[in-house]
Amino acid sequence: MANELSVAVLGPGGVGGLLAALLSRSGHRVICLSGEKTAEVLRTDGIQVRSARFGDFTARVEADTELREPVDACLVTVKHTALDAALARVPAPVLSDGLVVPFLNGVEHPAALRARYRPDRVAPAVIRVESTRVAPGVVEHGSPFAEIDLTGTDVPRPRLDALADALAAAGPATRVLEDETAALWAKMSFLAPFALLTTRYGLPLGDVRTRHRDELTALVEETAAISRACGGPADPAQALARYDAFPPSTKSSMQRDAEAGRPLELDAIGGALLRAAERHGIPAPVTARVVDEVHPFA
Repeated sequence: MANELSVAVLGPGGVGGLLAALLSRSGHRVICLSGEKTAEVLRTDGIQVRSARFGDFTARVEADTELREPVDACLVTVKHTALDAALARVPAPVLSDGLVVPFLNGVEHPAALRARYRPDRVAPAVIRVESTRVAPGVVEHGSPFAEIDLTGTDVPRPRLDALADALAAAGPATRVLEDETAALWAKMSFLAPFALLTTRYGLPLGDVRTRHRDELTALVEETAAISRACGGPADPAQALARYDAFPPSTKSSMQRDAEAGRPLELDAIGGALLRAAERHGIPAPVTARVVDEVHPFA
């Protein structure tokens, strides 16, 4: 990759729109891939970002309904529920040697992407940020941080480093991690109990961690045991301490999806957790019950 990259962004929503705008402002060529209506708005108006951390600005981007030429990297920032349909916008022969960089919840998507694209070009990423698309091409970045962990077991390290450098120069604190499994399970271990219980009870994190403390603790411990069996980190006490440090009004994205009547990433999070537990013979009765109780909302 050269210093100036060409980057496609599949799904320019809260996360994708923020990254597209920051990369464009930093001097990279950005092509957003979406439905025609959103693409027309982006072509005409660009992406407007409102951010205390990065400032309020508008970035010009290209936009299309399908990738029509090779790029250095394609950031996949759709929800898991929309992944299969969205990938039709990125034909493997067109992407060619470009990196596929999924910013998705869960742990099973890298294998699916490697089956579809070049296995040595799939570079899973984890992002910690609160960013919301409030209208097509309008993004509100609410958190005082944006942090990215970039990984990819079989991707040549110079390719990862070049993309990480571009992302870091554009704004988000970015690091390359050697252990893909640990990176994905670190996110899963934090996300799953938080997403499942806030959605199950329709309560923000502050109420969950007080009124349903025992259930939260049991979920954290089960998730940690599953993560450990899969080769990921396992520190239940640290996870609980992180929950306790969050503002009490914090909601999970799954909970927000449930409130808005959108499809839930229940299978990508709860389902994947239970499948991993079954593979490794780890008992997960609380997880199984909570997933079952969330199903009516999905």
